[in-house]
Amino acid sequence: MPDKLIAIGASPSHGMAHKQVRSPAIEQQAAQIVCLAEASQQAAYTWNLVSDTIEWDANAAEVLKVANLDCISTGRHFSALIASEHLDRRLAAISNRFPHATRQEAPYEIQFRFQPGGRRSSTSLWLEDLGRISLDENGRPLHARGVLRVIDEEFIKQKKLQYHSDHDELTGQLNRIRLTDALGAVISRSIHERKQSAFLMVSISNLSMVNETFGFDVGDEVIALVGRLMKDAIRAGDTLGRYSSNKFGIVLGDCGPVKMQIAAERLIKVVRSASIITTSCPLTATVSIGGVVVPDQATTPQHAMGAALQALEGARAKRFDSFMPYEPSPTRESLRRKSKSIADDVVSALNQNRMRLVLQPLVNAKTQVPEIYECLLRLHKEDGSIVSAGDFIPTSEQIGLSHLIDQRTLELSVDLLRSHPHLKIAMNVSGLTSVDTEWLRSLRELTDGQRDITRRMIVEITETAAIEDLEHSEHFVDSLKDMGCKVAIDDFGAGYTSFKNLKRLNVDMLKIDGAFVKNLLFDDDDQVFINTMVEIARTFKIKTVAEWVADVETARILTDAGIDYLQGYFYGQPIPAVDYVDDPSPAPISYDASTSKAE
Repeated sequence: MPDKLIAIGASPSHGMAHKQVRSPAIEQQAAQIVCLAEASQQAAYTWNLVSDTIEWDANAAEVLKVANLDCISTGRHFSALIASEHLDRRLAAISNRFPHATRQEAPYEIQFRFQPGGRRSSTSLWLEDLGRISLDENGRPLHARGVLRVIDEEFIKQKKLQYHSDHDELTGQLNRIRLTDALGAVISRSIHERKQSAFLMVSISNLSMVNETFGFDVGDEVIALVGRLMKDAIRAGDTLGRYSSNKFGIVLGDCGPVKMQIAAERLIKVVRSASIITTSCPLTATVSIGGVVVPDQATTPQHAMGAALQALEGARAKRFDSFMPYEPSPTRESLRRKSKSIADDVVSALNQNRMRLVLQPLVNAKTQVPEIYECLLRLHKEDGSIVSAGDFIPTSEQIGLSHLIDQRTLELSVDLLRSHPHLKIAMNVSGLTSVDTEWLRSLRELTDGQRDITRRMIVEITETAAIEDLEHSEHFVDSLKDMGCKVAIDDFGAGYTSFKNLKRLNVDMLKIDGAFVKNLLFDDDDQVFINTMVEIARTFKIKTVAEWVADVETARILTDAGIDYLQGYFYGQPIPAVDYVDDPSPAPISYDASTSKAE
């Protein structure tokens, strides 16, 4: 549990705690504390922090195992019996100043080891101290009322485990899970009470420079200290947590747009003006902040965090230490809703096995015989409609679902190959999968090392993904070929890969980007490009495929140029994999010259 009090209020009252006039609510709360203390192993107290006198419940001496109440009649006497290693913990909790307090009282909760016979005594008790502290108008503590409860070391252990499960290890602030929970609770309460609240996303702007100059250890110190600065600066009752490596989230209750901006600017000033003492040297930090008002602009934690991140990007684009409120955009909101709808459809289809394969032939250009079939994915919606891969794959890659889709495609493809011993397939994988060792492991497990399956597989990776991380791509290709698979570069020409890199990857097939094929009849430059690709591919002994073949004239030009395989709607629409009939000697695809369509 935190050692430091979290202030939630200020009180203008002064004087002795036991002589103050209390509101009915406070009197009721005090009565509840006394009732709790009637149980054995608990003792209630009232501590006047001005005079340092403590009034105890009658059973306190017995519970705390002291000779008499005179031994603990003042805060100084009681502190003398607290284990030295825990003394600062309690003093800090009780004697702190709370400059941002907005209410009458503040809670505290601490655990410490108590030695009733003095610090040289071998007898000790573990105590939990729960109470509330009254404050004056300046946030200074006046008196405390609480209950001491005897606990055991197992209780302390469980408390520590709970603390570590709720808090970020580096900063000591709430972790992302608990931050999300806190944000969800505030949104629900704001909706119920019809009030505004806010959420801030804060990033440390100059952290990368600190990491590069002084190392990541010093960078971690900056992160932790900035978190502490902001924790001390926010109001009591507000919540701070660590969202990611250099980002914090702050939940502000009862806070509209104006208060949100004031809070953000105060945080920026607090961090900018502080000298951050690190093990290397004193440093300064700056932060950028994006904010969103809930529930007006976001009604879920995920939506609020996404909106705050968008606003944060705007703030970072302005300068290092600036604040940007979230501004809804109809276009952006429409895209967000579309992305969410696609994500829901994809996850639902994966969970309910509504992803299906369709097969499009790669036809031998010379014989017109379909020799390979590309596996294309289709999403079958609950209403019976079918969605093509091009309508959900790009969004799925952006939101991190591509690895799940690739895994399902792999499973379906291997099952298909097992069912059809003469079938050869080509299957696409995303850029993320092309550097994913887990996908390779799944391929090994699903095929169980049976090379009669893997040698009938061609794995397609896009040119842009291949050159983005050439070293990982090279390892990916080598691993596939070791298992018996062939590898193709898809959309070749879109990324302008050098042939030096092409040779390094040692692929088996190039699939020329359809953009160079669709206008082949009218564009001389495209014809030159195709002829050049074919000549260079032959030099490297790499097969070529032309995509987007739509008519007989284009097919003839490509065949004359020396393309090995043709693929496109000229040879028919993709067929459902369940309708495929295995044929060891397939017939050539014929076409009607008058319609220029394959039959």
